[in-house]
Amino acid sequence: MKTNSIGILKWFYPGIGIKRWVGLSALGVALLILGTANLRSEGFWLLQFLDALIVISGIIILILGIKRMMRSFIAVFVPASRGHELIDILYQKKQLSRGPRIVAIGGGTGLSVLLSGLKNYSSNISAVVTVADNGGSSGRLRQQFDVLPPGDIRNCLVALADAPTLMRDLFQFRFDKNSEFSGHSFGNLFLTVMTRLTGDFEKAIKETSKVLALRGQVIPSTLGDISLVAHFHDGSTVVGEDQIPKIRKPISKVTLTPELPLATPDALKAIREAQIIVLGPGSLYTSIIPNLIIKGISKAITESEAIKVYVCNVMTQPGETDGYTVSDHIKALVRHSSARVLDYCLVNTGEVPKEVLERYSKDNSTFVINDRKKVESLGYRLVEEDFSMIVDGVIRHDTERLAKIILSFIEEI
Repeated sequence: MKTNSIGILKWFYPGIGIKRWVGLSALGVALLILGTANLRSEGFWLLQFLDALIVISGIIILILGIKRMMRSFIAVFVPASRGHELIDILYQKKQLSRGPRIVAIGGGTGLSVLLSGLKNYSSNISAVVTVADNGGSSGRLRQQFDVLPPGDIRNCLVALADAPTLMRDLFQFRFDKNSEFSGHSFGNLFLTVMTRLTGDFEKAIKETSKVLALRGQVIPSTLGDISLVAHFHDGSTVVGEDQIPKIRKPISKVTLTPELPLATPDALKAIREAQIIVLGPGSLYTSIIPNLIIKGISKAITESEAIKVYVCNVMTQPGETDGYTVSDHIKALVRHSSARVLDYCLVNTGEVPKEVLERYSKDNSTFVINDRKKVESLGYRLVEEDFSMIVDGVIRHDTERLAKIILSFIEEI
């Protein structure tokens, strides 16, 4: 009994910001009771008016006190809500919770671009992300600390974050070359430390998700310590996701070592419950397909009743998809999974300025040719939309436009 009393008294400690609103609410209740008790249907009109005024004042003060008290609670548990109207916060969260169940599969920057648009329409988003990366900051941390590569995971966490802009910028902050942490991003280091503290990469992701107040969840496709292996048409092979584009040979297939790593249960569960499954956008052989060759992933996608959409890249990738048409991209996906891994192929129809194409051609990157008839002969529906934009001379996906196109498929369900 004494413990309960002390617990209640803690709510009235200085600096919590609750007492004033509790007091204001109590005042409202007191005025409401006083005004109601004295309210009279007969008598001097001025007294009647004063009684009614007391009742109305009590109601207004009570509502204001409760509203401010709720805002104090929400500001603590949902920091990103500060400065917003309570009704807007509640309405937004309710609407997002009713959004479609979407699973986006891939890695790299392409997937994070898609997620940043989708989170404005649903909080039921699951990003299934590859962990085959072994280059840059992720590769160094992987070697030094024996952790799974955090880079693609970090990008997706930031993309789905509902945290303040400063927090998102912090996770993307990259140390300069003059530092001992040269090339590392703060988010990669944070995930590495969390993994060491918790002893579990998956748990580290979930704890980081709480810090960033995610609208959805980010799931590694496997927890196995895997490496990507490319098999070229001439019979040669190379190990390492970062090495594959450097060889500049036509790729026959990619595999993983060790073979057949198990998919995470959360990834399989998300796929089974999805209404829409999106493959890409992103690097075909190094971001999307590494997820499909995880044991159980392709089978779960094939058996799913969800709408399955592949977002084809706008440009070919040097050393990976040189000379590929839209149908070539699809054939590669099917070759590594099954014919039922997609229903629709989304292709960009937006025009790219000539000077931008010329700049890309210097890196042997060309516009992906839309061979519609071949795609349709394979049994897939082609959806042509303009979802590209030019930013500082670079072709980017229009995240808002792409999200709306993806959501339009929900009408097919």
